[in-house]
Amino acid sequence: MSNNLKHIINGKKISGHSKTLFDIFNPATGELIRQMQGASAEDVKLAVESAKEAFPAWSNVPPSKRAQVMFNYRELLLTHVDELATLISEEHGKTLADAKGEVLRGVEVVEFCTAINNHLKSDFTANVSDGIDSYNMRQAMGVCAGITPFNFPAMVPMWMYPVAIACGNTFVLKLSEKDPSCGLRLTELIEEAGLPAGVLNTVVGDKEAVDEILHNPDISAVSFVGSTAVGEYIYQEGSKHNKRVQALCGAKNHMIVMPDASMDQACDAIIGAAYGSAGERCMAVSVVVTIGDETADRLIEQLEPMVRALKIGKFDDEGVEMGPVISQESKDRILTYIEQGQAQGAVLKIDGRGEVAREGYFVGGCVFDKVTPDMSIYTDEIFGPVLSIVRVASYAEALELIDAHEYGNGATIFTRDGDTARHFAMNVQVGMAGINVPIPVPVAMHSFGGWKRSLFGSTSIHGMEGVRFYTRLKTVTTRWPSGIREGAQFHFESGKDAS
Repeated sequence: MSNNLKHIINGKKISGHSKTLFDIFNPATGELIRQMQGASAEDVKLAVESAKEAFPAWSNVPPSKRAQVMFNYRELLLTHVDELATLISEEHGKTLADAKGEVLRGVEVVEFCTAINNHLKSDFTANVSDGIDSYNMRQAMGVCAGITPFNFPAMVPMWMYPVAIACGNTFVLKLSEKDPSCGLRLTELIEEAGLPAGVLNTVVGDKEAVDEILHNPDISAVSFVGSTAVGEYIYQEGSKHNKRVQALCGAKNHMIVMPDASMDQACDAIIGAAYGSAGERCMAVSVVVTIGDETADRLIEQLEPMVRALKIGKFDDEGVEMGPVISQESKDRILTYIEQGQAQGAVLKIDGRGEVAREGYFVGGCVFDKVTPDMSIYTDEIFGPVLSIVRVASYAEALELIDAHEYGNGATIFTRDGDTARHFAMNVQVGMAGINVPIPVPVAMHSFGGWKRSLFGSTSIHGMEGVRFYTRLKTVTTRWPSGIREGAQFHFESGKDAS
């Protein structure tokens, strides 16, 4: 891939016309590796016009033929998984294993879309009244748009446009300027799979591009994944311009560890869920709530050597388990939170700041003990490898803690007790709950989405909720003349009229 990246509009690579030149760095070295001129509002308008022109023809392609494009796309993704993972790791910093896993989770959504015929099936009721039948259908919205974050440059875009496109929409994708190469390559591959030019248009931009998406009258629906502050703005601004909006936002995901939990399983889960992808996940576990001091002490005793043993390095280092964070800005923000945690009275059991001295944007794994709900390291989404341990006396207190937090993305519990697990699943105030699993992210045929300030809009992403978001319901009532004239009617018919 070229070091000077270009946008893809109507099947062509074009240079951007924004005044902003994006510098793209390798987070493991701080080295400038690529550049890209950002998309201006006019560039986004061109992408929308291209999608609008492509919509009538694409929406009339039979779903089975749209599914065939998805079958072809799946095969290309699997063929190019190593290439795509390397592009992710070069620009994001996550390990190759983590990057490959991300691509494959995106492939699962593409696989879901190969069955779009089944997902678009409708209901039919014969004889709802005398000689009258009724049925419904789900029809494409038109031009849809997606605004995606840096932390999953392959998976999150594939949560959006494959579903939208399979449903018959056309799409404008706005990638993060921090790591756009993989998303651009994904666009090339779906066009190679047989997608007509203009159905998917991919740009890279900042607020200028985002605002054009939100204000452009030809865009019907907008999907977003990112921070809560930006997501709330996108939801409010998009809704104000009469668009359907789903905005998946911030999180502070909790893991309850009960006294009867398998400590081996809990600690293994924490290592992956708290420090995988350097904690830059909206589903990262950043708070462990232990029931009783004895449980906390046992957990810390077992967890501490595991965190200290994490192998931190560049994505292609042998045996590496955790890479850098995305940027110097992110690194500085994380270090500020660590300082705040100490100043507010939390006990820093493991200080990962020893990794800061190396080149690149590295922060080692950190563990705070005796964190309280009034501390910023508890209230805020740090988006880094910083774990907070909160000690409470009972399960009921732990549940109250989770329910009181402004975010409601995900939570999980580790326990051997079925009654406690069932109560947790039924009552915890989050959109995604897990039992003895590290990260309760739904697979592609189910849907992903939080509650409270983790989601603006009423619809989760991918799965059948994604199909519903990218389509509109139309109900048709039909009657065919029988040759018998019955005269004018001045009331609504109902099933009772037949009697």
